[in-house]
Amino acid sequence: MAINPANLKLSHLRMLAAVAEHGNFGKAGLSLDMTQSSISHGIAALEEELGVVLLSRGRYGARLTPVGEQILAYAQQMLSLSEAIAQTANSARGLEGGTVQIASFRSFATHVLPPVLAELRQQYPGISISISELSLQHDVERAVLDGVADVGILHLPVGEEFDVGELLRDEYLVLVPPDVSVSAAGLQWEDFRNQPIILPPKNDSCSDIVRHHFDQHQQVLDVAYEIKESSTAVSMVAQGLGIAILARLVAEPIPPSVQVFRLPVPLERRAGYAIRTDGLHTPAVYTFLDVLRRSTQQTQPKRAIAS
Repeated sequence: MAINPANLKLSHLRMLAAVAEHGNFGKAGLSLDMTQSSISHGIAALEEELGVVLLSRGRYGARLTPVGEQILAYAQQMLSLSEAIAQTANSARGLEGGTVQIASFRSFATHVLPPVLAELRQQYPGISISISELSLQHDVERAVLDGVADVGILHLPVGEEFDVGELLRDEYLVLVPPDVSVSAAGLQWEDFRNQPIILPPKNDSCSDIVRHHFDQHQQVLDVAYEIKESSTAVSMVAQGLGIAILARLVAEPIPPSVQVFRLPVPLERRAGYAIRTDGLHTPAVYTFLDVLRRSTQQTQPKRAIAS
């Protein structure tokens, strides 16, 4: 009975090529992330379909029969063509190229985006990334709405004109000078009245969240220094000039000499991505978002917090 080419499976041909390369079923299975039994059943099914013996099996492994060598040559051509088909389709979908423009607040760009970009470059080297670091939430939102950026990395929540996804929660820390004594119970609200307070300027989203938190708990926040650059604020704490309240990602890296505490009532900010709801987004944008979501599940700076 004549062989029907439509019955041939690429998966079986891929198994044949793997066994031919490695010389035994076990190693072939490891290379394809399959069990040895699956490889054996696949080769048997291929031999049954073709009606010929492709491999001679012995105690020292498996070798191609003469007809097996001929068929392997055609199988390799078919596998190569299938890869070319996939590459062509990926290119047409934009996965092999394109540019993604990102607007982000600096702390996220500094601590979270680098591993995302490294993974993206490894998997999709044709996709290029452009990053604009912005200090204000409004500026990030505006960049996305105006089409200057494809993706915004910002605080959540945002308006209904965006499609969003939460990426991480970033706790606010209190940085205390090395020589300041703190109760074993941790910081209390009155401790903030005994030390100069260092905070980012008003209208900075990080600062606004802290000020609102103090208002909610009916606490006075008497700010002695409004410092835009977080590295300057952290250095001031290390020199004993006051205590700073900063989100973890903003504060990092924190010198070992600086004491780190939680607020009396813990506070965190939600960070996520936003794209225009009515935007026409390229496949490269969705590919970036997929990598971003995966990577941020594993990447966050860590520093022990005193209890």
